[in-house]
Amino acid sequence: MKLTRKAVLARAKAAELDSVRKLNCWGSCLTDISICRELPNIEVITFSVNSISSLEPMSQCQNLSELYLRKNSILSLNELFHLKSLPRLRVLWLSENPCCGPDPHHYRMTVLRNLPNLQKLDNQAVTEEELSQALVDGEEIIAPPAKRVLENGCPEANESSTTACTTEPKSEHLNFTLEETNKIREQLGMKPVPRDKFSSFRPGRLMAAGRRGTTSSVLSCCS
Repeated sequence: MKLTRKAVLARAKAAELDSVRKLNCWGSCLTDISICRELPNIEVITFSVNSISSLEPMSQCQNLSELYLRKNSILSLNELFHLKSLPRLRVLWLSENPCCGPDPHHYRMTVLRNLPNLQKLDNQAVTEEELSQALVDGEEIIAPPAKRVLENGCPEANESSTTACTTEPKSEHLNFTLEETNKIREQLGMKPVPRDKFSSFRPGRLMAAGRRGTTSSVLSCCS
């Protein structure tokens, strides 16, 4: 479910997005929170018990001081990269997400190494000793999480994606001449197609082979 402008204004009892200071969407089945990019003055966000997987939309909430994300679908601690640019963030509740993993010490140390200004993590106060230990035991995150690649070879769509990706070959891919087809096969290290077999040959499969970078399973009858 997508969090809309109308829902934000109704929950915050505000007239404009830039006047929203606190937002509580606990248990709202949310997956798309891209509207957060339009909340420059938000200070407290409660998104616990939803299905949120990315923290990128909150990377522009420069006034954010408290963020509650317990029980969501955040898979990787690399998502913390999007919170490193928030200078006022002091409270974070991230427990019961997949990213927490089986090692609670590594999880806590990694969060504190990347967000050293936190005063409370998962409802537990942060100590100076922990911050020092985090420099040793925590993992530093220096890059945003990579986009997940789907089986069709296309990047997974996100909220800002505007380009559709298709697995079907365009019609012009199916109209090669014999000379063009054999030129491509030569570049791929394949044997040329005999003229008497070209009428039953399907060039679209050749293009698919080129995209996958393999020729082992393409047209064994003609190789």
